[in-house]
Amino acid sequence: MNTETQTLLKHTSRSLYLSARILPPAIQDAFGIAYLLCRYADSIADTPLLAPGQRLYWIEKYPQMILSPNIEEQNRLVKEISGDSDNPYEKELLQNLPLCLAEFKKLPAHQQQAALEVAQHVCEGMQMDLKTFPAEDSGTLAALKTGEELQHYCHLMGGAPGVFWSTLIAQTVSLPIPPERLLQLGRDIGDALQIVNILRDLPKDLRIGRCYFPQEDLAAHHLTPQDLLKPENSPRFEPIKQKWIYWGLNKLQAAFDYMQALPRLQLQHRAAVAWPVLWTADTLYKVYMEKDLLNPSHRVKIPRQVIYRTMLLSPFLLPSNRLFSKWLKGKLALFPEGK
Repeated sequence: MNTETQTLLKHTSRSLYLSARILPPAIQDAFGIAYLLCRYADSIADTPLLAPGQRLYWIEKYPQMILSPNIEEQNRLVKEISGDSDNPYEKELLQNLPLCLAEFKKLPAHQQQAALEVAQHVCEGMQMDLKTFPAEDSGTLAALKTGEELQHYCHLMGGAPGVFWSTLIAQTVSLPIPPERLLQLGRDIGDALQIVNILRDLPKDLRIGRCYFPQEDLAAHHLTPQDLLKPENSPRFEPIKQKWIYWGLNKLQAAFDYMQALPRLQLQHRAAVAWPVLWTADTLYKVYMEKDLLNPSHRVKIPRQVIYRTMLLSPFLLPSNRLFSKWLKGKLALFPEGK
């Protein structure tokens, strides 16, 4: 990536940039460009400058725009969605779609294919958002219908990126397991990363009309999506919260086998996988301990010192499968068993 795209990645990806930065050069650019392309799609799907129908139009066209860029279409899209962010770097990203697409075309063909596939899956997830939920300013609220729908959404928005990064690793590292197995493990880890985002962002999503927790779960506990707008209903939501926390924890178990498959001396690959896993475990525990999750003033976020401590310990613990397993098991042991 050139300097401009590196700057965009740094300022629009938060903690993911830390994982991207330590990847080997052979896959670092593909990882970063794929993230920026998906981040751009996210900006299209969420912009209040366009009606939901127009956003859906662009999201449906977006993968083809990546594959076969059209300057007129690019300029039209950039013009329609520019100016929709208080973050100057996101504004810059919105105005630099041609730059991102040009960098995409510099990737090797097999990396282009992997990046295009993850963008297609993420766009499919965004289509679910736009077709399921009302406009943000409508004053109404909708929920997914079933647990299967929520799991599918996690597969698209988290699992598919997990498959993507695993594909890049499988293309550059000699593995003791079939590549297909690594991709499945990566999908499970990605699912866990996505459910923690949904749990953490619940109050914010509810206030733009989106309830990802399914109607069947809510009905089983005599709740409606509208009930979740009231912080005093946090205790009633607790069983649903715990159900999906433990779903995420079960998915996170894939990290043990994943790390076993990575060469012990490939510290860059191992850290890029281990850090999101460990931070997801930390965040899930904070969600578990938060008894007022529906309160929008209670922001669930791991402290910055936890992030720095993870990075500091990594050179000593990550080369050993035993020590990594002990590290992760120590975090997972904080959750009561039998849920």
